Formats: sequence, structure tokens, C-alpha cells
Amino acid sequence: MSAKHKTQATWGGRFSAGPAELMLQFGESVSFDRRLWSQDIRGSKAHATMLARVGILSAKECAAIVRGLDGLAREIQAGKFKWQLELEDVHMNIERALTERVPAAAKLHTARSRNDQVATDVRLWIKDQCVAVEGALVALLKTLVKLAAANATVYVPGYTHLQRAQPVSVAHHLLAYVEMFNRDRKRFAAASDAANWCPLGSGAIAGTTLPIKREITAKLLGFVDAKGRPRVTTNSMDAVADRDPATEFCFAAALCGVHLSRLAEDMILWSSTEFGFVRLPDAFSTGSSLMPQKRNPDSMELLRGKAARFQASLQHLLSLTKGLPLTYNRDLQDDKPPLFDAADQILLALAVTEATMAGAKFNRERCHAAAADPMLLATDLADWLVVRGMPFRQAHHAVGRLVAIAEKHRLPLHEIPQELALTADPAFTKGWQEVFNLTRAFQSREKIGMPGPRTLEREIKRWQKALR
Repeated sequence: MSAKHKTQATWGGRFSAGPAELMLQFGESVSFDRRLWSQDIRGSKAHATMLARVGILSAKECAAIVRGLDGLAREIQAGKFKWQLELEDVHMNIERALTERVPAAAKLHTARSRNDQVATDVRLWIKDQCVAVEGALVALLKTLVKLAAANATVYVPGYTHLQRAQPVSVAHHLLAYVEMFNRDRKRFAAASDAANWCPLGSGAIAGTTLPIKREITAKLLGFVDAKGRPRVTTNSMDAVADRDPATEFCFAAALCGVHLSRLAEDMILWSSTEFGFVRLPDAFSTGSSLMPQKRNPDSMELLRGKAARFQASLQHLLSLTKGLPLTYNRDLQDDKPPLFDAADQILLALAVTEATMAGAKFNRERCHAAAADPMLLATDLADWLVVRGMPFRQAHHAVGRLVAIAEKHRLPLHEIPQELALTADPAFTKGWQEVFNLTRAFQSREKIGMPGPRTLEREIKRWQKALR
């Protein structure tokens, strides 16, 4: 077979010369889209089955094609398949190898184009990845809930503007991230649902004149709704031009990456000598090549960096598609590297986060020493005045004056003598110091969404039940 024939086997009929070697190098995608081989073979088996059912293939031809595809799958799985860059992509590599072994495979590309073929492959791949991400997110959620349950009575300062604000429990803090990551589950589920429409049969742009039945391939490939009814795309032009499912997956990964980064930042701060609230496991920390005393939270720092990588993948896809006319354009070949990278890295990042947090140990004494800061209960003192009839804005100013006195005399807020307290406001009658009790503070916060002990216990049980 001539080199010209070899490189132009599927589309070169109207060309007098094959592509330049440089163009082959520039235009190939098999170096990265080969990872779609499983989805491509699934799609081809379903397509062959549909062609047989409508009479375009005989039962014998279909059976031979399916057997040939199964053989190729085993060969690829074993790492024995030879990928050829000159055949451009995963589709042409598999089609060429199959046709060489099964003559009937020359009919397999009937009523489809690489345009709807790749759209189908990518949607199947996204659905598979969403299943994997769901498992990784659930594993992380279970670890965080378990860690929260083990630290329900460990108290720390909560922060706004990175300044001590009000006391919370470690558990309440961790459950904030549980809420975030559970929302991420919903976003990945939405990305999977967006991908769950079968474009196969849309052809290159306007479908086909042949008597195909798209619902057959949709059902065979699992593009179905909750009742098992086939879901097929309803506009052939949109079907081959659309990259929304990939973009939505990358958006979900980018936002999940932001949540991972925020958790990482908390752990980086809390594990520092200045805070000392938590110790991260040795297996996910590193030392310094120069300073022997160093213990660096590298897994968490790398997670912060990954957040930028996820956002870059999303920006790549948004920029790639923003100016493209309908329908397919070769630019769309470049949708896969950012999508693949986002999927690979989010799975890795979730696994590392889960493993790091599973080994995290909180320093109860250090946490409680920080949470014992009476300034954290300044708002509780304002509430104490409100209960006694003072408008909140007035109470806020009164406590502010008391804080100023404490700072001036270098006294803890609750140790200000009564006579000095009365100079801040006459409302500071006997008993105001009783506010400065952490147990009382938490018991006063038993409403929905607050860190009261009973509320927190209910939340932990709710999550444990939800994640079974």
C-alpha cells in the first residue's frame, strides 16, 4: 500500500497529494485522544448493531464487526495495539485496524461522521468520569464527617478577615466544607446529565438519508432518562458543534478546585507554628533540603496550585469555542487536552485531600487556648445587653467602649473591674461577666445552621446517614 493511500484512506479521494509531514505532526490527535478508545469501540458496536437492525448490515456482518472490535479492545487493553500518528486520530486508527481484519467493517462508517462519532465518544467519556468523581467526592465527604464527629468538642476561633471573630467547633468548620463538596457532587451530576444525550446519527452536519434509528444506538449506549427512555439530540448542527458538556465538567472541576484550595489554605494556616491547631500526616508532608527542622504541608500547597490548573482548563474551553461558527471546526480537536487534564487532576486532588485529612490530628489544648480568648464573645455580650432592652447598635457601641477599656488597661475583657465597666455604659450591671463561658456560648446556638452541640450532633448524624 502506498504512503499516499495509507494516509488518505478515509477522506483523500478528491486530493492529488497527501498531507505534508509537518501537517501530520501538527494535525494529529491520536497522541491524546487514544484514551477514548473504549468509548469509541462501544459506540462502533452500538452503531453496527443499529445498522444491522435497519438492514444496512447483515447479521453475519454485524457479528464479525463486533467480534473484531472486541478483539481490538483486548489488544489495546493489553498495550499491544500499535497507534499510528499518520492516521490522525483514535477513530481512524481503530477503523483501519478493524477493516484490515474484518472486510465487512468497510460498511461500519455508513451513516456517521467523525464529527458525531467524537461527540459521542466524549459524552460517554464524561459520563464515565463523572461516576469516578462522584466516588472520590463521597470518599472525601465520609472522611470529613468522620473527622468532624471525632472533633465535635474541639473549639477554635472562627475568623473573618483572618482576624479572630467568634468561637466555633472544628466539626462545624469541617461541615462547612462538607456542604461545599456536596454541592460539587450536584454540579458533576449536572455535567453528566448534560452529556447524557446521544449525538450519534447527526452525521457531519445534517444527518443522513439512510433509514437509521437513532433511538437504538442511544439505548445501547446508555443515553437514557430515569425511566430508560432514549435521549437523542434534537438538532444535528448543535449536536456536532456543542462542547457544553466538556465545559460544564471543567466548570464543576474548577469550582471544586476552589473549594479544595480553601480547605488547603485553612490546613496550611492551622498547621503552622503560629496556629498549631492541626498536624498533618507525615506521608503528605515534606521537609527542607537545608533546614532540618522544617515540616511543610506540601499536599495542601499543591492543592492550591491545582485550583489554578482547573481554572485554566475551563478558560481554555471557553476561549476555544467563543468565536466558532456552526458547525464543526478543527479547532474543536483541542477540546480534549484540557478536559482530560481536568478529569485526571480532580480525581488525583480529591484522593490526596481525602488521604491527608484522614490522617489529620487536632491539638485540643492549643485549639481551646485560642478559643478561650474572651474577645471572641464580645458579640455575645452585646446580645446580653439586647436581651435587657438595649437596641443592638447602641449595645454594639457599649461593648466597643468596653473593649477599648480592656485594651487600654491591658486586661482580658471579662476581668475588667465593675467600676470601670460602668464607665463604658451603666447597663453593665452585675452578671455581665457570666457571658464569658464557652459552654454557655455554644448552648445558646442551637438554631438551624449554628454550631450548638445538639444541632451539630444532628448534622453529623444526618450526613452519616446520607453518605451510607
